[in-house]
Amino acid sequence: MQKKTFRRGIHPLHRAHEGKMPTRNESIRDYVSDTVTISMAMNIGTPAKPCVKKGDQVLVGQVIGEAQGFMSVPVHASVSGEVTAVEQIASLGTGPMMAVTIKNDFSDTWVELNPLGSVEHVDPAKIIPAIQAAGITGMGGASFPTHVKLTFGQGKTCDTIIVNGAECETHLTADYRLMLENSVRIVDGLRAVMRATNVKTGIIAIEDNKMEAVAAMQKAVHGREGVRVQVLRTKYPQGGEKQLIEAITGRQVPSGGLPIDVHTVVLNVGTCAAIADAVIDGKPLISRVTTVTGAVRKPSNLRLRIGTITEDIIGECGGYAETPGKIFFGGAMTGICIPNDNMPIMKSTNGIVVFNERDSKSKNESPCIHCGRCVAACPIGLNPYQIKVAADKSDFESAAKLHVMDCILCGSCAYMCPSRRWLTPSFKYAKDHLAAEAKAKQAAAKGGENK
Repeated sequence: MQKKTFRRGIHPLHRAHEGKMPTRNESIRDYVSDTVTISMAMNIGTPAKPCVKKGDQVLVGQVIGEAQGFMSVPVHASVSGEVTAVEQIASLGTGPMMAVTIKNDFSDTWVELNPLGSVEHVDPAKIIPAIQAAGITGMGGASFPTHVKLTFGQGKTCDTIIVNGAECETHLTADYRLMLENSVRIVDGLRAVMRATNVKTGIIAIEDNKMEAVAAMQKAVHGREGVRVQVLRTKYPQGGEKQLIEAITGRQVPSGGLPIDVHTVVLNVGTCAAIADAVIDGKPLISRVTTVTGAVRKPSNLRLRIGTITEDIIGECGGYAETPGKIFFGGAMTGICIPNDNMPIMKSTNGIVVFNERDSKSKNESPCIHCGRCVAACPIGLNPYQIKVAADKSDFESAAKLHVMDCILCGSCAYMCPSRRWLTPSFKYAKDHLAAEAKAKQAAAKGGENK
């Protein structure tokens, strides 16, 4: 089989195969804590609104946060028990978020479910509404509402669904273990989406450092209509949507565009498994597989209830092996540092990585030596040096002209920079400013129309 890839990119292989070895052979195991704190801001878009109050008794799968419009998803109780708080808590964003805390009664009593049955026989018109009702968002880290992604705008068409099994991020093995242990359910989710959107081609993309997963998924796709496995060369950031699309189809998503603009949709393997749960069993998204690794005594792949507190998760993994210097959700390249271990996991939390104090130390920036390594590494084809100059001067107009909004914040440029320039933070600063500016202009324009 011909192995495919994209242009440029990097190979962060120096740390024991990207730090994946400690958990690569660790089977998924379940962990349920005595308390969960479930955020209402589980997705890109509008947060859900709490519909329970302190003292209420709730069941697993019960809606505790109602969706607020199309770009929003409902939030469900991940355990049964008593609501002990409905309040704002710290978030990883710019402000606090509303959350519901539930004390687990460990009865694991579910709300009444409405399964639709086999993905091959269910009415296709019922699939996307089921996905929406289940509160499913992108589980590879993006948190984009899945029902929105599968609702194509006027004039948009799709001919290929790509399932992202690349898991190119350092340290993470959650998707790898899911492909080994729940391969059929992933294919079921893909087939459900294909039938819902009337797309005839489904491709499961996996890097060639995961050949056991390739074998498992090839077995699972046997006899399934329109579905095949594509092996990719191991390279970072192979799992980026635009990079996957380029590698597999040869198409390039235009600047400012979306995958659907090149007739493609990309879904994470975890998202597909959740879709199968929603269609076949009627279950909403209340748990996910998360890799817990780094400076912990027992690195693991855990199936966790949404809202489980990081401190409890670390405890389940034997506690800290060393004094933690940084803890972040996600992998080392794109993960987000959390302020403390009281943070609850979200639907998008595919990893919890603990760095010790030594590995956590940031390196000081040195002057740029104009070596061009950042340009050679950028998978989008940008000029990171020029963008950083503009961003550091708060010259956002110039940064926009240099296509900073197309930056996927993968960190490839910073990884390759011999001067240890803080490139990615500068780009995020510029992107956040430009996005806020665009949002403000949109709000002002809307306000003017309503006058």
